[in-house]
Parts: sequence; C-alpha cells; structure tokens
Amino acid sequence: MARTWAVVLGVVAASALLPAAPAAAHNSLTGSDPRDRARLTAAPERIELRFLATPKEATTEVTVTGPDNVVATGGTPTFAGKRVTVPFRPGAAGLYIVTYRLASDDGHPVKGEIRFTLTTGTPAEPSSASTPPTSAAPTGSPTSAAPSAASPTPAAAGADDDGGTGWLWAAGAVVVLAALGGGLLLRRRATRR
Repeated sequence: MARTWAVVLGVVAASALLPAAPAAAHNSLTGSDPRDRARLTAAPERIELRFLATPKEATTEVTVTGPDNVVATGGTPTFAGKRVTVPFRPGAAGLYIVTYRLASDDGHPVKGEIRFTLTTGTPAEPSSASTPPTSAAPTGSPTSAAPSAASPTPAAAGADDDGGTGWLWAAGAVVVLAALGGGLLLRRRATRR
C-alpha cells in the first residue's frame, strides 16, 4: 500500500512539473492600466502593460492608435521589471488601441492588444497629428518598424499566445492523474478484501 501511494504521488509530482517548464518560458500579458475595454472620462498620462515575465527592450514594441488610426504615443516606452510604460498623447474622443509585440524567452512571439474608449478628447489637430507619427513609430530598431506599422491593421482582437492558460492544463492533468491513482488504490483495496 505504501508503495502504491509513492507511485501515485511520484506520477502526480512529475506531471505537475513537466508542463510548468515550457509555460514559464512563454510570456503573456497579466494586466494593464487602463484595463481592457475601459471607458475613461479623463485621459491617462501613460499606459502601463504588465507581463508574466520581464520583457526585453530590444524585442518589445508598443504602439497606441486612436480614432482615425492616429498615433497617440507620446514618447518611447520605459521598462521597469515586468512593466512597460508608454507616455500617452490623447486626441479625439473615441476608441484607442494599444498593440504590443514581444518575444518570449522560448523565442515564441507574443502579440495582442488592449482597447479602451476615451469619452472626452481634445480637438483634432491634423497638422500636428500627421507629423509625430513618423517620428514616434520607429520606437524599436529600424527593421522592427515595418512590423509595428502592420500589426495594428489586422482587426484580430485576440493574442497570439495562450493567454497564460498553461497552468490550467497542468492543474487539469494533476487532477486527472490523482483521480486515476485514487481509483487504482481503491480497486487494489477492494481486491485484497
């Protein structure tokens, strides 16, 4: 009986550890300020994205576009641990889309977007709005400027990553293996009686 418990616990422990290793290397968004789908009456000074793992400056791109696809980034992103902060330059009232793209430690590209609505805005200034986008767009390396310009164009609202659900699969596997181990143990007990 003690040997059966040791086998069951060993299988459960091994199954819990194996899926966790690849999931830990895969980065994902854990939160943002403003939140996704938020409705704001006052414009924030900056936009903050929080990730599961520390993003690298060299491979992280963040763009913010407002109504009529006008760039609303007020400067280059700053990095502090697992947080990326981008200065926000509000424009007209309407929908703003924050698009992010970065590489995980496992090399898998992670991309997604956060959307929020600004209910009040500043009057549109066509001359100043058309000049800064060319200087604000190349926040990354010159070779990465082209993908960042193309990334807001697709209307896909989901992220390319698994959304941090790897731990759910690991937990599910642990529960299934524990149930199988418990059933095996009960069957052996019933057979011995």
